Amino acid sequence: MFRIHYKARLLLIAAGLAACLCLTSLGASAQQLAKRLILKDGSYQLATKWEKKADRVRYLSAERNEWEEIPNSLVDWEATDKYEKDRAAGKPAPEAVTLDKELEAERQADEAKSPHVAPGLRLPDEGGVVLLDNYQNKPELVELQQSGGEVNKNMKGNILRAAINPIASAKQTIELPGLHAKIQAHATLPAIYVNVEQQDQGADASTQGPQQAQQPEQPWDRFRIVRLDSKQGKRIVGDIKIAVYGKVSQNQKLIPSTAEKLTGGWVKVTPTTTLAPGEYAVAEMLGKEGMNLFVWDFGVNPSAPANAMSWKPEPSATPDKPKTLDKRQ
Repeated sequence: MFRIHYKARLLLIAAGLAACLCLTSLGASAQQLAKRLILKDGSYQLATKWEKKADRVRYLSAERNEWEEIPNSLVDWEATDKYEKDRAAGKPAPEAVTLDKELEAERQADEAKSPHVAPGLRLPDEGGVVLLDNYQNKPELVELQQSGGEVNKNMKGNILRAAINPIASAKQTIELPGLHAKIQAHATLPAIYVNVEQQDQGADASTQGPQQAQQPEQPWDRFRIVRLDSKQGKRIVGDIKIAVYGKVSQNQKLIPSTAEKLTGGWVKVTPTTTLAPGEYAVAEMLGKEGMNLFVWDFGVNPSAPANAMSWKPEPSATPDKPKTLDKRQ
């Protein structure tokens, strides 16, 4: 008996669910098939049919499935007739056209802020310095982290943003710890995209050095690629020479490159020739002050393992319809 009652209850529940689904489907179909009774204030009522009675309009609401009435003077019959003719001719509704325009404007604004650099790959909204790599014949974006160069002989910090006591003619080296950067590019001709303006605007001026806070506006094409020398567990960015009269000069191994200004504050830096395997950095040139000692380091090694953190294209992305990347966790 228990099994019979149990089965009967299941059948009743299934029948109830089917009825609910049927009613829901009918309600949705009714709204899809409904016509629009457009009012003079721009709003409208969804109705399956209506009829005029003197100074009143009686209509069957597609949303509530009830007969309702409104004054005839409130109805914009010209707009109502035009909408029905357009719908019969297969023309999109006005709000659909407006929505398409809004979506297209939003898409263009996003594209301008975060240019798309490869199928399915767009630059991050928050700016930064990213390298366009190619790993296993697939493009990917890798973020470069800024490393602080240190001057040996315990002269730590960014000497271009702090005072240096003139000493006798001397030569010192700008060094980065470790023989290799964490990020290794597999492509020998990587493109590097730089946008530090947003980060500069968000930086707390109180944490900056006195010279950095007063630093004048710099040209957009001030970024260069520097070849690093690896010695004794360190990477040498460049040399600093201090003359007896206090003049400071720098020497770096600059790689010939081109700079291209993109939308959204981005600058594309590309070497003019392929890079030999080794260690490199993106450096910010500060005019007469020399080079910013805080650089974005990377290496070039086609046989290196995959970078742990990278942005990859979505599998469904196509060249004509690029999709944005998910934020890294």
